[in-house]
Amino acid sequence: MSDVDDNLAWEQAHGSGLQAYLGYRIVEWEEDRAVVELEIRDHHRNRAGILHGGVIATLMDTASGCAVCYCAVPGNVRKSLTLSLTTNFIGMATGGTVRVEGRKQGGGRKIVFTEATAYNAAGEVIATATGTFKYHRGSEDPNGVPRDA
Repeated sequence: MSDVDDNLAWEQAHGSGLQAYLGYRIVEWEEDRAVVELEIRDHHRNRAGILHGGVIATLMDTASGCAVCYCAVPGNVRKSLTLSLTTNFIGMATGGTVRVEGRKQGGGRKIVFTEATAYNAAGEVIATATGTFKYHRGSEDPNGVPRDA
């Protein structure tokens, strides 16, 4: 198992309660980039029957946060918190799989910037976002910190 596979498998197995409830998964993860996917279910839809904007925003926040927290060191993690996330909803999804790609755009040692794009099952852009994230202590180092610290 490669370093990426080890850390990706650990992230997938130790996600948040919200991740478990919504059912999204990290499917690609590398330096400065992450992809999150979600198979749309009834509990993801709003009253109009389309994917709820709050779910889309959650996916874009997650993909962006993962993009800045990639760690190639097996057994280590990097953590960040969202300072801001600006979203633009420009399309819709009613079924199938939503795919969100988050990318680190730059920043400094502690504060970093991201952008994310959400696509519906047809590959059409349904939303974009820009974000600002702050690293937790120790996570500004690309080597991260031990998982249990």
